[in-house]
Order: sequence, then C-alpha cells, then structure tokens
Amino acid sequence: MSEELAKELQQQEDDVTFPRIIGIDAAALKEEGTATSSDLLLAQMLQMEFDREYDAQLRREENKLNGDSKVSISYENYRMVHPFEDSESSEDEVDWQDTRHDPYGPDKPSTIPRRGFVGKGKEITTKHDEVMCGRRNTARMENFAPEFQVGDGIGMDLKLSNRVFNALKQHSYSEQRRSAKVHEKKEHSTSDQAVDAKTRLLLYKMVNAGILESINGCISTGKESVVLHANGGSINEKMVPTECAIKVFKTTLNEFKNRDKYIKDDYRFKDRFSKLYPRKIIHMWVEKEMHNLTRMQKVGIPCPEVVILKKHILVMSFIGQDHVPAPKLKDVKLSTDDMKRAYYQVLHMMQQLYTECKLVHADLSAYNMLWHMGKVWLIDVSQSVELTHPHGLEFLFRDCQNVSRFFQKSGVADAMGERELFNAVSGLGITADNEVDFVAEIEALEKMNEDHVQRRGKHRTISYDESPTDD
Repeated sequence: MSEELAKELQQQEDDVTFPRIIGIDAAALKEEGTATSSDLLLAQMLQMEFDREYDAQLRREENKLNGDSKVSISYENYRMVHPFEDSESSEDEVDWQDTRHDPYGPDKPSTIPRRGFVGKGKEITTKHDEVMCGRRNTARMENFAPEFQVGDGIGMDLKLSNRVFNALKQHSYSEQRRSAKVHEKKEHSTSDQAVDAKTRLLLYKMVNAGILESINGCISTGKESVVLHANGGSINEKMVPTECAIKVFKTTLNEFKNRDKYIKDDYRFKDRFSKLYPRKIIHMWVEKEMHNLTRMQKVGIPCPEVVILKKHILVMSFIGQDHVPAPKLKDVKLSTDDMKRAYYQVLHMMQQLYTECKLVHADLSAYNMLWHMGKVWLIDVSQSVELTHPHGLEFLFRDCQNVSRFFQKSGVADAMGERELFNAVSGLGITADNEVDFVAEIEALEKMNEDHVQRRGKHRTISYDESPTDD
C-alpha cells in the first residue's frame, strides 16, 4: 500500500470521527509545524487532540467489552462532543433525547406479505416459520390487558411458541376477569370493618337530617353485618337515644344464600319473596329483624329499641354505656346467684316469645344474649320466625338445646334438659323416651300444622305501620 493511499484512508477516517469545526481547518490543525500566535486557536487544537485520544480509547474499551456478544453495551453517551462541533456533520449520530428508537436494539419482527411467503427456491420462508411465529407471538403480547405485565420481550428478541402464547393469553383473560370481580365486590358490597359508598351516603343523610349527631366507629363485625356506634339526635321532634347502634347488613350475597328458609316460609314475607331479586332478600332480612324487635319490645322483652330503618341499615338503641358495648353472656363471669337468675329470665323470655309474640328466636344461644344492668338482653332476631313456620318447632328445639347445655355447663343446678325445656316453653307435653322419638313427634306436629294452615288458606300478615320504617 502506497504512502499516499494510507494518508488518504487516514484522512477519511479522521473526517468521520472528527467532523468539520467552525472557523478551524481540521487538516491545517493536524499538520506538523503549524505556527500561530492566537491563544484561542492553540486551545482549540489541544482540546481537539485530547478529544481524539479519549474517543479512540473509549471505542477500544467498548469493542473489548462487547466482543461477540449478542447484547452490546454502548459508550455513546460518554463520548466527548467538542463545543465547536458542527451539527450538520452529525447526520449518522442518534439524538438519545429526541427519539425512542434504540439503534443497538433488535428491530421488531418482520412481517410476511399477503402472498404468505418470501424468498425463492430453497430460501423460501412461509408464515409458519418457527422463528417468525415466535417473534410475532411476542409482539402480540402488547395487546394483553394493561394490568398484565409482559415485559420487554421484543427488545430481547424473545420467541414464544404457540402453546406458551396461548397459555399466557388465557391467563391474561383470567386475571382480567378476576380483577373485574374484585373491583365490583369493593364497589357494591361492605367489607369486614368498613362500608361501601352507598352505605356511607345513607349514613351522611342521617347525620344531615339530625337523626344522628355523629358516627364514632365500629363496635363489632360478623358474618352478616357490621355494627357501628353513634350519638343520637332527634327524628320528627322525638328524641333519639343518646347512644345508638347502627347495624349495617353486608350487601354480599354469600351469607344469605342458605337463609331463604327463614323468609320464604314466613307468611309475613311469603308473597314478597323471590329468588329473582336476591338483593331484595337482604332488605327483607333487615325489615324482618325490625318487625321482630318491635313485637318483642311491645311485650316487655329486654331488647334494643328500633329507631329507624333505611334499606340495609337498622338504627337501634345501644346496649351498653359510654361507647362500651355490653358483654355477651358467654364472655361474662357471673356469680352462682346471678347465673341462676339469668337462667330463669331466659326461660321467661322464651315463653313470652312463644305465647305472646308468637315467635321462635331460631338462633338463641349465649352469643346472642347480652348481660347489661343485671339482666339478659336479646339481640340478633332477624332469623326469628312465626309459630306457623313449617320448621318453627324444630328451631325451638334447637334453641332449647343451646340454652340447656350452656346453663348446665355454667353450674345452674335447676337447668332443665332440652326436652323438658321445650315442653316448658311450648306447653305441648311431648312424652318421648329418647331424643330420636322426640324429634320425630315434633316433625309430625309440624306436618299436621302445615296441612291445617294450607287447608284453611289463612296466612298471617303484619301491619307495616306499627314500626318506624323509612325507605
């Protein structure tokens, strides 16, 4: 290679690496023996020489680090850019701030034209090519739901098989449906210790109307409701109790799926019950508790006083004092005399429910009885049914079993067994020797009662004007 050709190639390489500088002839600066008295020109010459050496060293390090690797690392952002560099000479460079294209990254997968293949002869490539299908599947992941993270598969030149892509696609659809269900549940139902937006709106309206002065917080949570404490105000110029309990029934249907037996056979709600409107069942459940409490209060049974009913919210008087709820009978430790007195009071209340209110509690236990001011108070009567209910006597026998076992374990010597207690409450006088025959006689009586009611065609009804309902 001649000396002239070598100088020409070196000159071309220098022109590409070091573009034309405004006001300075690059060739003239590199000539040996160039003399000048300008300090500015000398400084520019020295700076350009330093930049040349730095960039050359940077490129050597970059080539050494990358080698033959498919994933390369660029030092482009660390290259020395001379302040007098002309922007017109940088056509091949990439402005990293103004473009989203990565010149060092792989391009997106190519596409096959409509004819379905490219190339000729042995070099033909169809749309079924494994590599091309894999890249196309990777690109199609961008169409998944936004909440489904797919990563940067295109940038890594990822190739997904059809089996893997279909599995990911199905998983994306499942996650999207699950997310929608969770969102709907949060929007339309109450949670364990909070209420949804519709419930909060109803509570705010009560406060604005002056029915309640303030809502202080959660007292207890259960499977079917959340109980809040509130300070009462007034309604229709009638004073509301100073302390109130707000029972918010959860609007989820999970806890009410198997409770239709307490409503559909109750003649007060039989004509209104329909499984086609499941959310209305919840409103009927709340209304049922309100009517049962009203009946109990009229005959003098210790129970919460109903204040107002709003859809699935029931406001009652608070059983307790100074924001502290009364303890459940199962949690309180009573003396022998107090426990004996509590037993006879419960016996009297069960008899009052049966004979005067014509009701059966249907879920009576130490969990649904409070001890306050030296006596027992009944709560949670939403499932209570009338005596005409086809399973009313069965529910009564179950209540007698719970009450009898609790007081016998509590050391009350006078506590009767479940069969004696059942006869003492109902007055039926069933004389079976064992529990199996006793239950069989109860079922026979229920069958006779149901046939009698059906023949007469008389359904008990209730006047809805007897309670302060406001929907």
